[in-house]
Amino acid sequence: MNLVPLIWIGGGLAFAAVAYLIYDVVRQDKGTPQMREIAAAIREGAMAFLSRQYKTIAVLAIIAAAALALSAKKGDGMYVAIAFVSGAVLSALSGYIGMLTAVTANLRAAAGAQHSLDRAFRVSFRGGAVTGLAVTALSLLGVAALFYLFGGTAHPERAPLLIVGFGFGASFVALFAQLGGGIYTKAADVGADLVGKVEAGIPEDDPRNPAVIADLVGDNVGDCAGRGADLFESTAAENIGAMILGIVLLPAFGLQGILFPLVARAVGIFASIIGIFTVRVKNDDELPMKALTRGYLITSGLVAIGLFFVTKFMLSGTAGDIKFIYFYLAAMVGLAMSIIFVYLTQYYTESRFRPVRDIAKASVTGPATNIIAGLAVGFEAVALPVLVMAAAILTAYRLGAAALPNGGLYGTAVATMGMLATVAYILAMDTYGPITDNAGGIIEMSGASEEVRRRTDRLDASGNTTKALTKGYAVGSAALAAFLLFSAFTDEVQIIMNREFGRPIGTFPVDVGKPEVFVGAFIGAMLIFLFSSAAIKAVGQAAQVVIQEVRQQFKEFPGIMNGTQKPLYGRCVDIVTRGALKAMVVPGLIAVGTPILVGLVLKAEAAAAFLMVATITGVILALFLNTGGGAWDNAKKYIETGELGGKGSDPHKAAVVGDTVGDPCKDTAGPSLHVLVKLLSTITLVLAGLFVGKAL
Repeated sequence: MNLVPLIWIGGGLAFAAVAYLIYDVVRQDKGTPQMREIAAAIREGAMAFLSRQYKTIAVLAIIAAAALALSAKKGDGMYVAIAFVSGAVLSALSGYIGMLTAVTANLRAAAGAQHSLDRAFRVSFRGGAVTGLAVTALSLLGVAALFYLFGGTAHPERAPLLIVGFGFGASFVALFAQLGGGIYTKAADVGADLVGKVEAGIPEDDPRNPAVIADLVGDNVGDCAGRGADLFESTAAENIGAMILGIVLLPAFGLQGILFPLVARAVGIFASIIGIFTVRVKNDDELPMKALTRGYLITSGLVAIGLFFVTKFMLSGTAGDIKFIYFYLAAMVGLAMSIIFVYLTQYYTESRFRPVRDIAKASVTGPATNIIAGLAVGFEAVALPVLVMAAAILTAYRLGAAALPNGGLYGTAVATMGMLATVAYILAMDTYGPITDNAGGIIEMSGASEEVRRRTDRLDASGNTTKALTKGYAVGSAALAAFLLFSAFTDEVQIIMNREFGRPIGTFPVDVGKPEVFVGAFIGAMLIFLFSSAAIKAVGQAAQVVIQEVRQQFKEFPGIMNGTQKPLYGRCVDIVTRGALKAMVVPGLIAVGTPILVGLVLKAEAAAAFLMVATITGVILALFLNTGGGAWDNAKKYIETGELGGKGSDPHKAAVVGDTVGDPCKDTAGPSLHVLVKLLSTITLVLAGLFVGKAL
């Protein structure tokens, strides 16, 4: 049975669903004139930032594309450059779609909260679903179109290697989008919280805070535009990596083994569409998180059913003699890993559980003990996810090897497809978070009733959890993808060495006993910490300027506090925009330049060691930063519910300080790291031909 048409059907159906969801969101009530005015200010600030950010990224991308065209192997340069530009453009488009949808849905969600929890919830989630489906479909159709455009049917052993540039382009834009957006959102958030909550004693999203609009804009540029580009490049890079591994198994599977990742992605889109349209809260008493979890489990169940038939028809081998059931079980390992990651992240970041409550209790004795408790939770939260990832990789590898003798690596590729099959639904949950956060801000600033505010508070609490869950999911997928892409790199090096020097396939050991290889590994670990330092430092520097501006406005316009004077929101928005765009360039260039220098100077074996150690270090540090930061945030929110003294108490002030420490961890450095580890993989894949040779 030919399942390849499902690729185009899945992409087309996703865009049809997107069109309906946009129509459904846009036709909803827009609320009061005051709510519209606030939403317009958020939209204007967000789109202005994105426009300026993309102009900066475009200049860097053009330079990178030209360098790729000149450095690639003769005859391949134009293909690689076209693929790079395609990946970069579609990644940027994914971020734009995420941003535009969020700043459209936030007003409708706020207006919906005036009527019922379910109306606000559905608008928020369906707004998020637009991003999830559009990003996944763009990634799928982009890779598929380039595969056929580059002669994939006639030369399936060559085309996947040429489209590696697509993954590099997507990673390149995603890194700068996530980094710049993360710096913006946390600089604004830290500035608004420290002066507003701690010094002035006013509530979150209070219209008297001059940084409040910049803070609400930041939710969109970091969590919508940045994460949209992030997960676009995740799916693109992992599809391409799995397709490259399929080249080695051409005699066993033929073209089916190379196209399997794309068909699996289409199945995930079908399942996600059904899951998305089943989600709703039954009444105002039901927790929004319960409805979201129900939809996620429905999506996962449909994926499990669909992948059985896909593996059966595509991975039984050209002669029908391969035990496809082992590959199906590998896909289920990946799917199970995604579910476990969601629940592990939930445990460490939800206020119902011990870790967050421990941090909240530590706040009673001040900011120092709050920070100590948060660090301990972050470090603890690394252990179980790493063990789950290790078990998943080993199990999937052995299942692949049981299916056919050299199928172990392909088994891990199939597991990655299983984990990422639900990515459209996961991304819908992620974008739902900033939409609900913005809706709450609009309600607060427009002076809506306490009952309406309670509804948006419940949505915001669930949105905070979904953002943490998505980050955990993204780290887990990054780990599987990094192993997959590392294997694809070693395979590509072997193919090049066989073609150029006649060296047999299967003879590329990475010996860390060699000085240059050890040094490459050492530099890989160092890069992760240097990059994280640069990202967090950028937030701190930008936040200092925001804090000074907010203090200055309170001093310059004393009538702000009693409501007789209006803050100059635009000044804060402009300050954060300029600071974030300036600060994102240096860490981004460090990330791009380091693997290239290691590969050119120390060559392929050292580049492999660099990639392996940077990946391991990056995944572990990202887990620490994301989970610890999320736990700090929810400890503050737990106290704000009235526990341990509630808002304005000394424990609350201590928790606000802890939250500001966690903010750049979970929203800037952490999310940027899981983009970084995949960027390193795609760079080494694209430039593998330049790295083959004798080390200097």
